[in-house]
Amino acid sequence: MQLAGECRCGAVTYHSTTPLQSAVYACHCQHCQAWSGSSFALHALLPEDAFTLNGPMVEYQYEQMGQQSRHYLCAACHTRIYNTTSAAPGLWVLRAGTLHERAALQPVAHIWVRHKQPWLALPAGIPAWEESPTAEAFAAALSGHRS
Repeated sequence: MQLAGECRCGAVTYHSTTPLQSAVYACHCQHCQAWSGSSFALHALLPEDAFTLNGPMVEYQYEQMGQQSRHYLCAACHTRIYNTTSAAPGLWVLRAGTLHERAALQPVAHIWVRHKQPWLALPAGIPAWEESPTAEAFAAALSGHRS
């Protein structure tokens, strides 16, 4: 499936250059709660070289616990489109809410659920981790396999 999306104001657009499958996960960490202004954030891990992006962007970067993170936002409306992290080289952490087809998205995994809001009930049978899972367990969950 071709993936496409844009920021809130439409100044930044993106589309995949090849058909891609997107497995969306929910991150309940306190950073994602603060960044999104919500109880969790929806992300999709996708190859960075699989997209064409157009429009004015600004970059925000920081280092935390030895990991370098770079966030890319629309320069006009400041919608965060994606970030990269040294923990997952070669991948975009795409903000799934910027996808055009976002209404059909359902998380296949939940991470950092120790910070999940107490009123939020997670669906049974979906992989969930108190913090970050191992790379192998996370890859298996995103590919549709349980571990």
